[in-house]
Amino acid sequence: MKLIPIVLLLFIINIPLMGQSALEETDKIYEMKVDSVLRHVVIFKWKYNTTQDKINEIEKSFAALPSKIKTIIDFEYGTNNSPEGLDKGFTHCFLVTFASEKGREIYLPHPDHQEFVKLIGDHVEDVLVFDYWSK
Repeated sequence: MKLIPIVLLLFIINIPLMGQSALEETDKIYEMKVDSVLRHVVIFKWKYNTTQDKINEIEKSFAALPSKIKTIIDFEYGTNNSPEGLDKGFTHCFLVTFASEKGREIYLPHPDHQEFVKLIGDHVEDVLVFDYWSK
């Protein structure tokens, strides 16, 4: 009779009894952190001859990706307005948010993302990409 309360306790605190290996449990922890999201920051410096119309087209194309790639859970962007003068010519920042590293793995080779990469190819002088888990 003492076995039932122990099994019930293990079920309540979500300790796997059988089925998933310790490695699979570790992978779950690695992929999705509690109270944290994976941020993918992309910052562009445009080539001198990139027109405002082309920049607007690129912004619109990037902003359309969340409706095409379901692993994107949030998206925002904006232009630099820092008075510090430390932008080094980078003007546009895009923040793409994922729930897990698996979500980012799906996003990067996704055909719609790759089409976007082709669109910006001739217009970007430099790009900075920085990914981090939020705290």
